[in-house]
Amino acid sequence: MNADKQKNKSRMQTEEEFLASYSIEEYDRPSVTTDVVALTARSENKTSSEHKLSLLMIKRGEHPFLGKWALPGGFLRANETLEECALREITEETGVTPTALLPVASFSKPDRDPRGRIISNAYVSVISEPETELAGGDDADEAEWFDVDFDLDESGVYRLTLTNGEIKLSAKLKRTEKRQGLTEFEICENDSIAFDHAKIIATAISMLRQESAKMEIVFSFLPEKFTLTQLQRVQETIADVSLLTANFRRKISACVEKTDEFIEGDCNRPARLYIRKK
Repeated sequence: MNADKQKNKSRMQTEEEFLASYSIEEYDRPSVTTDVVALTARSENKTSSEHKLSLLMIKRGEHPFLGKWALPGGFLRANETLEECALREITEETGVTPTALLPVASFSKPDRDPRGRIISNAYVSVISEPETELAGGDDADEAEWFDVDFDLDESGVYRLTLTNGEIKLSAKLKRTEKRQGLTEFEICENDSIAFDHAKIIATAISMLRQESAKMEIVFSFLPEKFTLTQLQRVQETIADVSLLTANFRRKISACVEKTDEFIEGDCNRPARLYIRKK
């Protein structure tokens, strides 16, 4: 092809002309949602040093899975980012607004939602103040904290159990593969957990446990100024362990520095605020 022909071809269509004739309707457009795995470390009372990993769930107030328990989440609006959608949905459905969200993975199996082709983008958050008052809203009838047990049994099956008083939700999962640092699961059995949310929960908890040794991820879930109790709760949630307060504070002393500010603490005792050391 000579130079003149190449020049004529490049002038055949500008980008504006291409966009003017382009129709997005010619392509499949799946719906997009976000789901939030919001975790915290709760103790039975303020004097207890034992903490349980707990997960925030909502009881669905509409079909599909009416009356079943699910993660907070919902559909992406045209004028918002995925993170904005996740924060809006969890606030609307539970009354809780996380300090920070970390992406987990996208879940896109064609049959994961009975309403149609819907892709979920999952996020995980650690709530450092579990005493936040919960309130169901939007398409959620209730919002509750469920204590979490997630362990591998002797047969190589992961058992997920969520407990809130007399309510007990459970699922069995198998690990399918591990790629790019993320463990993937498939659901074998599921009792009362809506959609594929058992799979999302398992993936998020597995990811956090793998990252538990890194202080970087701990600070990601805290405001700029925080108490040492908040910091410890987040670390306990991520690692799924209970820590001795004295040992923990000695370990993290090189990572934080105190401020001159205080907030009301347990039994109305002021608690000093700290910041991450630069």
